[in-house]
Amino acid sequence: MREHSAQDRVAEPAPGCAVPATAAEVLLEGHRATRDRVARSILDHGPSSAADLSGRLGLTAAAVRRHLDSLAAAGLVESREQRVYGSRGRGRPAKVFALTESGRDAFYQAYDQLAADALRWISEAVGGGAAGEEAVAAFARARFAKQGQKYLDSLEQAGADGRTEALAEALSADGYAATVRRVPSANAAKAPAGAQLCQHHCPVAHIAEQFPQLCEAETEVFSQLLGTHVQRLATIAHGDGVCTTYVPASGAAPSSADRRTPGAVPTAGTSPTETARPRGGISHD
Repeated sequence: MREHSAQDRVAEPAPGCAVPATAAEVLLEGHRATRDRVARSILDHGPSSAADLSGRLGLTAAAVRRHLDSLAAAGLVESREQRVYGSRGRGRPAKVFALTESGRDAFYQAYDQLAADALRWISEAVGGGAAGEEAVAAFARARFAKQGQKYLDSLEQAGADGRTEALAEALSADGYAATVRRVPSANAAKAPAGAQLCQHHCPVAHIAEQFPQLCEAETEVFSQLLGTHVQRLATIAHGDGVCTTYVPASGAAPSSADRRTPGAVPTAGTSPTETARPRGGISHD
């Protein structure tokens, strides 16, 4: 189970520098592999009792229970009473173990492919070409406008000087791992510093590689939320390590930091020399 086993994985040594695994490491790896087999068996066969798993996997009931306890402690399986159809015999109902939502998420999911197929269908449904690109862009603007609407209260409470930090905090709560770095203007003696809004993770990066309208719509919403033009300098979808957006200080004139840099992603309505025009975007009413 890739996500959870990765958390326990020790950094691999450089080629040619491998060291023999200790007995404890071999035992730990074997334990993890068996735990994954238990979870996979539940995925393949549905809710299962410890006895069911013991018979399918050739393990003792005690060993199965240890792995089930480990999976339950990680929030990957949960126990419940076994459903009985028809008359039930005497005694307590058997306890079975089922995967939780987190447990299912640890296995391969095709959400990215589903999203890409849906956006491609939207584009083709209106004839493709420029019309298709605009249809995808309209979807992206509507999606990010709805997401940005959730952030309005916290940004308005933060005031003009703290809006960028408030936006970073709201983005982090939605999984974007955002931070803010203050940067001096080209003429620090006459102009206040701007900021770089950095998103260290993008939940839709794989889709944005195919549909850059997502990045463009997100940047438009940032501009509307912050009440100033912003400049997207880098994106994870474009191959950069971090999504970086330059936010000029309130009232600052465009400087060299605002100008589009090589490799920057062009965005509609966010050039340094014009104020972003809301296009069905955030409502501040």
